[in-house]
Amino acid sequence: MRRSLSAAALGVALAAGALVVPGSSLATATAAVVSPDISVTNTKAHLDQLQTIATNNGGNRYTGRPGYKASADWVKAKLDAAGYTTTLQQFSTSAGTSYNVIAEWPYGDANHVVMAGSHLDSVSSGPGINDNGSGSAGNLEVALAYAASGQTPRNRLRFGFWGAEELGLLGSKYYVNNLPAAERDKVELYLNFDMIASPNPGYFVYDDNPAGNGARDDLTAYFTSKNIQTEYIDVQGRSDHAAFRSLGIPTAGTFSGAEGTKTSAQAAKWGGTAGAAYDACYHRSCDTINNLDLTSLDRQIDAIGHMIWNYAQKDYGSGPPPGGSNLLANPGFESGAVNWTGTSGVITNSSSKPARTGSYKAWLQGNGRTSTENIGQSVAIPAAATAATLSFWIRIDTAETTSSTVYDTLKVQVVDGGTTTTLATYSNLNKNTTYTEKTFNLLAYKGKTVTVKFLGAEDSSLQTSFVVDDTAVTVP
Repeated sequence: MRRSLSAAALGVALAAGALVVPGSSLATATAAVVSPDISVTNTKAHLDQLQTIATNNGGNRYTGRPGYKASADWVKAKLDAAGYTTTLQQFSTSAGTSYNVIAEWPYGDANHVVMAGSHLDSVSSGPGINDNGSGSAGNLEVALAYAASGQTPRNRLRFGFWGAEELGLLGSKYYVNNLPAAERDKVELYLNFDMIASPNPGYFVYDDNPAGNGARDDLTAYFTSKNIQTEYIDVQGRSDHAAFRSLGIPTAGTFSGAEGTKTSAQAAKWGGTAGAAYDACYHRSCDTINNLDLTSLDRQIDAIGHMIWNYAQKDYGSGPPPGGSNLLANPGFESGAVNWTGTSGVITNSSSKPARTGSYKAWLQGNGRTSTENIGQSVAIPAAATAATLSFWIRIDTAETTSSTVYDTLKVQVVDGGTTTTLATYSNLNKNTTYTEKTFNLLAYKGKTVTVKFLGAEDSSLQTSFVVDDTAVTVP
């Protein structure tokens, strides 16, 4: 963890915190919330390896020095072997070259990313085993356990191991700043774990981002279910969630304390020593493999696992459910007009209108004159289907100024032989330049081959553009 938070500031943060109660969004949304038992033995073995790397490289794993690169290479190799798609992202710092390790589980809906991260570097004065080998080892073991679990995620899982946090959160800032805007929009949640095995531990949950309050509540409800009391804390931008938070991305995380002093009330509920620092070896050479509380580590990694297992399956409102399939070919139009029929030129990579993902989309109308345009694709709904859903994303911009008169329309239709059914009609009155998802039930067409069609119509003046992307007809 970077920079020093004064004891007074920490005291204010703790006083403003509260003991949490059950009732999280995940707990109320599903009858059976999954809480895997993540191996503390394996996690401790990862920390032993980080200690060995530091010992063999001048006693630290500091950015720009051999111990950091060796740490990044080792983490990447473990994730590669488990089946993750990994990237070693290089960037420059005042201390020399640093690296982020980015690992993605190559399954689940890539439009909805759940991410966990931790900084991998140490300070120059020591090996950084609690700060932040503990968070990195915990994230690593959760990632490996998920890969071995046989789970099929609804969402895409991504893990970040950040470089140069101790120089000013540089790795996470570099990652976020170089992530295209469309990719940033796919990140539904970022979870940060920095110092989770302090030898005189507290159990703190980040409370510094209203957008992440749902995840905050899920973390605290998890601890409450294990009879572990928590306190909320504003870590004042000290760790790598700050770059994500600044973009409006929901963030949450946990922390077991640094140089602050444990109070008598905290010692009464958590154990440990009142009047002593949570981690007396914070940013010192004694932050070694002997500077850990394994009970805290065990509890914290199980909390990470709980969040990853459950948010991997969280329904963010689009994409096929786990095990589902999309019956449409070229659903995001990235192969141009392949597999689609209709008006030439509608499917385009023109930069005049943004795609939701990728470069191509279907841009109907926007001509400012009397015209009609359409696209469609034939799809066979299996006779044995127990569910069938049409979904797509749409944005609408218009030059029409009226708030009450329909001039230009887009109809969403199903053509079944000689019968055409209009599922919905959108118009200039539905202006919304942010993509929104629409879904419709197609189960009535099971056992049939039908055509899904988008039909646009525009009057003689003032354009309305209907832009459609990321279509799907999904069945379990």
